[in-house]
Amino acid sequence: MPPFKLPSHFPSPLYSFDKNPLSNQGISLGRRLFFDPILSKDSSIACGSCHHPSQAFADTGKRFSRGIAGQFTKRNAPGLFNLLWQREFFADGGVRHFELIPLAPLVNRQEMQGDLQELLGRLNKNTSYKQQFSQVFDTDSLQSKHLLYALAQFMGSLISATSRYDQYVQKKLPLSDIEQQGLTVFKQKCSTCHQISNQLFTDLSYRNIGLDSVLLDVGRYNITERKEDKGKFKVPSLRNVLLTPPYMHDGRFSTIDEVLTHYTKGVKHTPTLDKGLRNNTGSPGIALSLDERRAIKAFLHTLTDTAFIRKHHK
Repeated sequence: MPPFKLPSHFPSPLYSFDKNPLSNQGISLGRRLFFDPILSKDSSIACGSCHHPSQAFADTGKRFSRGIAGQFTKRNAPGLFNLLWQREFFADGGVRHFELIPLAPLVNRQEMQGDLQELLGRLNKNTSYKQQFSQVFDTDSLQSKHLLYALAQFMGSLISATSRYDQYVQKKLPLSDIEQQGLTVFKQKCSTCHQISNQLFTDLSYRNIGLDSVLLDVGRYNITERKEDKGKFKVPSLRNVLLTPPYMHDGRFSTIDEVLTHYTKGVKHTPTLDKGLRNNTGSPGIALSLDERRAIKAFLHTLTDTAFIRKHHK
């Protein structure tokens, strides 16, 4: 029996475990590593310190998370789920390979400050870990790829596809009137970026949504160095969005109501502002009435996956 089942109403994942054969033991090892502070320089911070299962693996309530010695991270910690369907990772898309996701926080000076060879030395000296790695990867020589493969198996198992909306798509239950109204408005005014047809609620693109007239964080530009990418960040999935405040790459909005207000009357013009964020008059913003915003919020509640939370919050 496979360790986990891919949702039938989702597209095919973009990542294959061909070179990293999945197993229940591998996922268990990855989970142990994810929540073990042994991977940080001073053994004080774990991956799970900033990615909590009860919060869809985000760091709810914090604009920025704290790393080694209380240092703040550069950006808001995102939720972690459905990573198998993404091409690039982090808000600026700075990592392009699924297995390399953990490497960035592991060695980041503001986060875990780890040295890969030092971490491997620790794990090799730990009899319990050495036994687990040997069982999963059939090796007595623990290498960095084994560490990253184990974490990848766990993170790949984080699949959120059992929300009320998913049950609606599968014709297992209806939406309420206001939720249905919200879905209709969402399709009309939000789904260009937060794509519904792929079930991911993101088109995986990078966009400038007019947060600042003077850019404090140039986002995707840091990676591409193309001027047209200044101020652009990856469109996040909206699954479990009500569980993961605050919002935006810098956590500036505390509530989803503030986010909707931004799109209605807070969008600021910059040269790279997304073309979709201009209303019929050509000025920045999306025309949303108060009733439409309430309906969208009601619909977004249907994207909360309580079964996913219960499964991983042990």
